[in-house]
Amino acid sequence: MLKIIFHSFFLLFLAIPAVWAAPPEDDSNAADVNRNLQGQVNSVSQFSDVQPTDWAFAALQSLVERYGCIAGYPNSTYRGNRALTRYEFAAGLNACLDRINELIAISTSDLVNKQDLAVLQKLQSDFAAELTTLRGRVDILEAHTATLEAQQFSTTTRLNAQIITAISDTFGDRVGGEDDESNLYFANRGRLNFESSFTGKDLLRVRLEFGNFANPTNGTSQIAAATGTGMTRLNFDYDSNETLFVPHIRYYFPVSDSLNFVIGPTGIGYTDISTTVTPPTIADDGNGVPSLFGSYSPLFRRGGAGAAANWNITKDLVLTLGYLATSPNVPSPSNGLFDGGYNALAHLAYYGKQGAIGVAYSHGYSPAGVIELSAGTGSVLSNAPFGNNIATSNDIVGTQGYYRFSPNFQVHAWGGYIWANAENSGLSNISNGRGGTDSLFVNNGDNANAWFGAIGMSFPDVGGRGNLPGILFGIPPHISNSDVRQDRNNAYHIEAFYRYRLNDNISVTPGFWMILNPENDSRNDTQYMGVLRTTFDF
Repeated sequence: MLKIIFHSFFLLFLAIPAVWAAPPEDDSNAADVNRNLQGQVNSVSQFSDVQPTDWAFAALQSLVERYGCIAGYPNSTYRGNRALTRYEFAAGLNACLDRINELIAISTSDLVNKQDLAVLQKLQSDFAAELTTLRGRVDILEAHTATLEAQQFSTTTRLNAQIITAISDTFGDRVGGEDDESNLYFANRGRLNFESSFTGKDLLRVRLEFGNFANPTNGTSQIAAATGTGMTRLNFDYDSNETLFVPHIRYYFPVSDSLNFVIGPTGIGYTDISTTVTPPTIADDGNGVPSLFGSYSPLFRRGGAGAAANWNITKDLVLTLGYLATSPNVPSPSNGLFDGGYNALAHLAYYGKQGAIGVAYSHGYSPAGVIELSAGTGSVLSNAPFGNNIATSNDIVGTQGYYRFSPNFQVHAWGGYIWANAENSGLSNISNGRGGTDSLFVNNGDNANAWFGAIGMSFPDVGGRGNLPGILFGIPPHISNSDVRQDRNNAYHIEAFYRYRLNDNISVTPGFWMILNPENDSRNDTQYMGVLRTTFDF
């Protein structure tokens, strides 16, 4: 008997998708279903929105008046045209089963009679076409879903974005000048990283960027232009030209548990193919050291487009080999993938439980007009020791590492040495350390040497979870020996910052640093740099 009643009830459910009342659209669990219903009704006429002309009126009337297992909304409506959820089905089924159990318990004599069976047979006959159509629609929907899953661009695509705003100013006379030419200014930079995976193990990143830190006419740093030295630059004040553009495309994919590759047609740097071997977030533009020089070793500030391989020799020992061309998308002479500027990296890094250490070697070539030996972190002379008119090759060795003494105290350091060689002869404008240049003759084969280094201490979670105070002392790149011209003195970089974490998505970082002997020349006035950075990560 119970089997027959349940079968009848199930067919009614298939035939009438909205037999039971439902909660509002935003409710999502069974508790909400019960909470929003008004309780059992005794007659179908109690529903203000159910009419005798409705196609399901008879079935609804039978369930209400014969079995007593239908409820409505507090406003006396039934809302029969709404789609049925799994929660609603469970609530309605439970109500009817409870009612049937009650009827069985009291041994109702006319629980099932010939009239009920006749109604059941009529329902089966009346709704046979609808049930067939419904099955066909489900089959089509499943086919469409399979097609979408097979043809979709990626199974996992997410937005990883960072917006940086900063109020900044410098104090001190411009290099070679007698006035402070900088003013308090407010600027921003935004990066929208769209990260997709095709296999679940690989990663394609396409970045959109915008900002207004750079000079819109020539793309140079506003701060460097005002102070006369790149030693005052922020870590995030470059690659911004007030327009939305795509500066970076990177694809990572593993071929085995111990070997993976990285390729990119634009905007790939050493930091995208290897690691700077600094503590977490120290090298991050928006959450780490605010200054350009203090963030990580200048050795890693070079790139373009190309490919690299990372080989896990052991679980803790990784070797990176990479080649990046400066302008591979330009087919003209002295450009292209192998005929123009390039940088090649070999980096061996060891990772321990409390820290890591790495040894890196970089070889590069820069054609005339695009010389950036120290990536703007040192003096103008260290950036172009033979001037910007002489093609220059370079070899750099560096070591970098960090050690965490406790959860709240860590030390990191890095240093390097540069060998530069002139690749052609001629007159060239060479920086004089005072904001100007002198025209000097350079011979093919002339060489120059530079070195740099820094040590920093930081204190994770001091003052609150997610906070990061820190200090850093360093010597920016300077020419210590040269066949053409060397820097007069050493510059000294002294920095302090405090990242205050407001929540998981917002941090505020006041930072301050001073540059003694800017441009490696004691004749220049000391530069004082202050910044209030706010970072939004989402």
